[in-house]
Amino acid sequence: MSNEEEKPNIVSDENWKKQAVEEKQKLSQNEQQEPKKADNAKTDGDVKAAGPETTARPLPPANFMTMVNMLMLQALLYLGKLGDPNSEEGKKMFNPELAKHHIDLLGVLEEKTKGNLTDEENKALSLALHEVRMLYVQSIA
Repeated sequence: MSNEEEKPNIVSDENWKKQAVEEKQKLSQNEQQEPKKADNAKTDGDVKAAGPETTARPLPPANFMTMVNMLMLQALLYLGKLGDPNSEEGKKMFNPELAKHHIDLLGVLEEKTKGNLTDEENKALSLALHEVRMLYVQSIA
């Protein structure tokens, strides 16, 4: 075999470099034209959800009341009192075991924080526990 036959025939497309530079310039122009986000801008800790674009809402504060509300809402969801947010039809879910689990978590929270809550926090937790316990009893009766 001759030397010419051994060399592979490489075809280089130089056009891609030009396209890459143009796309990079276009992106930088778009970034400059977008209005800058104010205090409600996302932080590094925020994770963008997969799926369709949604309106960004600020996260609730990470405090005791948010935790109580979160557990109560989960209990209400599994008691069938709220529509499923992941369902297009808003179907209601009924899973008494999961509802009881979240109610029990509220009970643990009440037990472990006894004497360490403000009057407002204590009242909110007691009321939340009373409400979901009554709804649970009604739903399984």
